[in-house]
Amino acid sequence: MSNQKLGVLAVVAAAMVLLAVVQARLSVGGRVVQSGPAYLIQGLDPAAIGSITVGEGDDAVKIERQGSQFVVVNKVNYPADAKQINDLITKSLDIKTSGIYTDNAKNHEDLEVTEAKARHVVKFFKPDGSLLTGVVIGKSQESGQDTFIRLASDDKVYVAENVPWFRNRGLDYVNQEIASVKREDVNAVTVTTLEGTYTLKSKGEGDGVVMEGLPTGEKLKESDAKSVLTAIVGLRFDDVNKPADVGGLMFDHEYVCRLDNSTEYRLKLAKKGEKTYLLCEAVYTDPTKVTINTGQVDSPEELKKKEAILLAQEHAQRFTLRHKGWVYEIPDWKAKYLMKKQAELFEEKEKPAEAKAETPAPGQEVTVPPVTPAPPSVAPSPPPEPTPPLTVTPPAEANQPAQVAPPEPNQPE
Repeated sequence: MSNQKLGVLAVVAAAMVLLAVVQARLSVGGRVVQSGPAYLIQGLDPAAIGSITVGEGDDAVKIERQGSQFVVVNKVNYPADAKQINDLITKSLDIKTSGIYTDNAKNHEDLEVTEAKARHVVKFFKPDGSLLTGVVIGKSQESGQDTFIRLASDDKVYVAENVPWFRNRGLDYVNQEIASVKREDVNAVTVTTLEGTYTLKSKGEGDGVVMEGLPTGEKLKESDAKSVLTAIVGLRFDDVNKPADVGGLMFDHEYVCRLDNSTEYRLKLAKKGEKTYLLCEAVYTDPTKVTINTGQVDSPEELKKKEAILLAQEHAQRFTLRHKGWVYEIPDWKAKYLMKKQAELFEEKEKPAEAKAETPAPGQEVTVPPVTPAPPSVAPSPPPEPTPPLTVTPPAEANQPAQVAPPEPNQPE
């Protein structure tokens, strides 16, 4: 055999060895085979989606199509927010891969692309329940830049950059905002509690607030009054229920907010344990009717006024239809202002100052007047009996006779 043939055989053998190494690496997931950036999901018709799941098992968020809209099954079939559903679909379709890492299903668990260990699992189903497509997102590489990912219907594992984060709660896919109200549009609010009813009004063009019929001698707490007046602004719910699911509620509080455009939001509130529940509706209170006279040309200003009235009427109707049949659980920090008692809006009255002893300055000498103790109240003792005088006879001098007293006159010796 010539040297030329031996050289050819050596090259072929080396190529076969290299091919075997590449195949072995590919089967165990040791090397990325570059195929260029490509979208993981190749086309998805949103109209063909019958349901969606985000997550796996009992904790998965379940979203189903009902008519022309989607509902969140986990939240008593509450209507899903179209924006959130569109965002979920768009995120899934925007995932790009840079290459195949492995096509061996035995490596799925190590790469955490099994549905049990995955970081995210998103599946799209047809109306008949069969799988349309889906993504399974596993762990990131040690560098932290790339993530392992695969289609829910395929064993191939890809490497992808900038993998999105998917929300995993039922409430994440609904619109939790109850009312979209701006502070500058609020004209007045009327609050009814078990203690009575009061009304707060916007003061002028600023953010001031006044109370109608403020009791004599009372002063309004400005900060709390403003919080009550604007309590409906940014009002959101923490949970949603059907009336049958939360029985025994007494809606004995009411909060009515009137806007400058004659829209009136009516909120009824109930307290049960530590939770506060809410029912709501809206009405357009302006009795003015919009008429269209084909024989008369309205000015641009008049047309704008009529349009504003029609839009306000439509908004009130849509608001009521959207919230009809739902009982909302609202956060405590909002509930305390929606249910604020009138007495809690008044400043505490100043108490009369008590007289205080003057405190001497440091180093000042303090003169303390002497204290004379009062004599004890003891009954006086009787005067002592007089003591008879004692007669003392001086002793006689030594070797001298004792002197004898002379006898008394006119007395016999």
